[in-house]
Amino acid sequence: MTNKPFSESCEQNKAVIYEAIQPYLLDGIEVLEIGSGTGQHAVHFAAMAPGIIWQASDLAESMPAINAWISDSQLSNLPEPLELDVNSQWMDKTYDLMFSANTFHIMNQDQVEQFLLRCTACLKAGGHLIVYGPFNYQGSYTSASNEHFDGWLKTRDPESGIKHFEWVDAIARESSLRLVNDITMPSNNRILIWRHETFVSK
Repeated sequence: MTNKPFSESCEQNKAVIYEAIQPYLLDGIEVLEIGSGTGQHAVHFAAMAPGIIWQASDLAESMPAINAWISDSQLSNLPEPLELDVNSQWMDKTYDLMFSANTFHIMNQDQVEQFLLRCTACLKAGGHLIVYGPFNYQGSYTSASNEHFDGWLKTRDPESGIKHFEWVDAIARESSLRLVNDITMPSNNRILIWRHETFVSK
């Protein structure tokens, strides 16, 4: 067994996230994960849904960790991870579903906006974008713990922080993404699911 980086939060939330997104993981689809981190989510979801192809991706510095998890998993539906920066050139390939967990609060607003405006070039019409993490609603934190977490994030990077749902959804609509589900998750997190329409929703 390779000595791999380990994320306790991924270990704790992988089962509940899978339960929420499982209805969208249809046999035969290809999924692009943005910001795969250690690769633990990719391995768990690919193992639970062997009929899908799960394509992990992240920045260059995350490649060794993801490769280690994928290599040890020996799963045939987990190709080598892609190096992807949301601010740079995206690939030409299109996917049936895109997934990202615990990324929006790490990114600054410009990066989140670029993510949402560019992602549909890689997402098939009718495909879904699924984002997991904390969000603010109506200008307010949803819990004291999220407010504390946001403060901690900003001590590390003043431009990071929990994003406002209404702002995120407005940018998503500009990219022809229509919100179809907003799921309450443990630890004051949400799963937001948009469908890629062929028109801009007003």
